[in-house]
Amino acid sequence: MSRLPKLTHDELDDDQRALWEHLTTGPRANPDRPHGGLTDDDGALTGPFNALLYSPKIGDLAQELGGALRFGTSLPRDLQEIAICVVGAHWRANFEFWAHARMAVQNGVPQAAVDAIQRGRRPDFDDPRQETAYAFADELIQHRRVRQSTYDALKDLVGERGVFELTSTMGYYSMVSMSLDVFEVGTPPGVEPPYPD
Repeated sequence: MSRLPKLTHDELDDDQRALWEHLTTGPRANPDRPHGGLTDDDGALTGPFNALLYSPKIGDLAQELGGALRFGTSLPRDLQEIAICVVGAHWRANFEFWAHARMAVQNGVPQAAVDAIQRGRRPDFDDPRQETAYAFADELIQHRRVRQSTYDALKDLVGERGVFELTSTMGYYSMVSMSLDVFEVGTPPGVEPPYPD
C-alpha cells in the first residue's frame, strides 16, 4: 500500500486532469485499454504516476522528460533497459525493477542477466554491446564516476549523444526510483516484489 492516497480522475483539479490526459494518451499508454492501461482496479494511476499528480506542474515536466528519454533517444532499447535495471536494483525500487526487468527481457536482454542484476551480481553477457552498457551503468552507480576506458567504450558504441542520453536516463530513473521508495509503491497485487523487506 502506497503512503500516498490514490487519486482518481473525479478528484482532480484542472492541472491534475491535464497531467492525467498527457499520461494516459501519451506514448507510454496502451490505446486499447481504459485510461491507456495505466490505472489499477480502483481507477488510480499505477506505478510512479499517482505521485506526479500531487505536484502537477512538476509532474508534467517529469513525465515529459521520461517520455522523451524512453521513446525519443538514439539508444537501442536493450542497452537502455539494462541501465534502468541497474538503477532500479541500486535503489531496490520494487515497481521500477519489476516493470523494467520485463521490458529488458522483451528487448533481448537474457533473463539470467536480469536476475544477476537484481541480486547485485555482475552478469555474464554474450553480447559485448550489452556488457558495455552494463559496465558503464554499474560503474556510474557504484563509484559515481566512470573511468576513461569505460567512457570511451560506451562512446565508441553509441556516440557522445548516446552517452549523454544513457546518463540522463539513469538520472531520470533514479528520481523515479527514489519517489517509488519514499511513497512505498510496490508491485501490482499478486506480483512477488523483487526486493521483499
